Amino acid sequence: MYSSNQKFMRKQKEPNWIIVLRVILACVFIFSGLMKAVDPVAFGIKVDEYFNSFGIAFMHPFSLWIGILAVTAEFALGFMLLCKIRVKLTTLGYLLFMLFFFFLTAWLAVAEHLEVNYGYNFGVVKDCGCFGQAIAMSNMETFLKNVVLMILTLIVFGKRKAIPDLKLTLLGQWLFAFVGAGLALLIQIYCLRNLPVIDFSNWKKGIDVVTLFVEKSEEKEILFLYQNKDGLEKRLSMEEMENITETFPKFYEEFNYIDRIDSVIAEAVKAEKEGFSMLDNQGRDFASVYLNETAIYLLFMHDLDEANAEAMKSEKLKNLVVYCLDNNIDFVGITNSSYEEIDKFIKKYEINFPIYHNPIDPVKGPFIVRDAIRSNPGLIVLENGVVKEKKSWRNF
Repeated sequence: MYSSNQKFMRKQKEPNWIIVLRVILACVFIFSGLMKAVDPVAFGIKVDEYFNSFGIAFMHPFSLWIGILAVTAEFALGFMLLCKIRVKLTTLGYLLFMLFFFFLTAWLAVAEHLEVNYGYNFGVVKDCGCFGQAIAMSNMETFLKNVVLMILTLIVFGKRKAIPDLKLTLLGQWLFAFVGAGLALLIQIYCLRNLPVIDFSNWKKGIDVVTLFVEKSEEKEILFLYQNKDGLEKRLSMEEMENITETFPKFYEEFNYIDRIDSVIAEAVKAEKEGFSMLDNQGRDFASVYLNETAIYLLFMHDLDEANAEAMKSEKLKNLVVYCLDNNIDFVGITNSSYEEIDKFIKKYEINFPIYHNPIDPVKGPFIVRDAIRSNPGLIVLENGVVKEKKSWRNF
């Protein structure tokens, strides 16, 4: 025999409109968590930006791990709400989660408004990173999104008693919840040890980086105007001038130089993404030279102090450099670190390939080298300016 309370629980049915709101909230959290989980380094960087913005830069060493925990919790909450696991506890978690980010994004939206319109300088993070790199949102857009989610969260929290738990034992429900959290954690660990399974960078496979990062110079046509005593004019290009005496031996006897005509046949085109350069210690930029190579191996090390020592000492890297040398393929490094740090790094690891400097503002960037590949060091192979391969240091 069942008690009256048990009979009530057996007959209890979740209203359809609550189901819709619950599924919407769960899917938003799952999608948001997944988009960050596929690139945990990027979200760790975003967390670090928040720490810098709020004046707690000393938290930098913990940015990545705090980001991983936050993403795991977000994904797990979405998974638990979708599957109706420990609904009362899950909806409370949602409420606390949304309250924190509701007030955070409210402040960011207000602070950015004050910065833009009244000259304040709060160092506000411009993109919240709530959907990773998949969807960029301004602080105001993020706040308005959170207003909607907060309303849905309050409704679902208020109606939590109308949502029955999944018919499993308490242990079974917790094991099911750990499956969701474990899935998010495993995805992040895999992407952290290798590379993001979804590449949102400007250096993903198949991208022509020349069109993105290399400025096209203005193209000119130079013509030389000559005229003979009968008034006959000839306009000759530089190539024609080089061989004119072969085709017309008495040309300079019969024709006199009149003028040089310079005309622009193609305007200069700025790079779509500015800030990528490969400078040597004399300030010469080799970016356009190397990116246009038939084949080149680029080793990205945005911060030499954080470059993995095991990777730099590995036989895999040494063999790869030897392979390139034997096959007449350029192998070069690029970093945001200073020339002095480059010199020390080369001596420390006895490096026999050049490392070029990409200068950046440590706060504003642009962080092209850091964001090109989520590995330090990380290898990108180009063929005729197109990305053909990307490898983390573990997979050289």
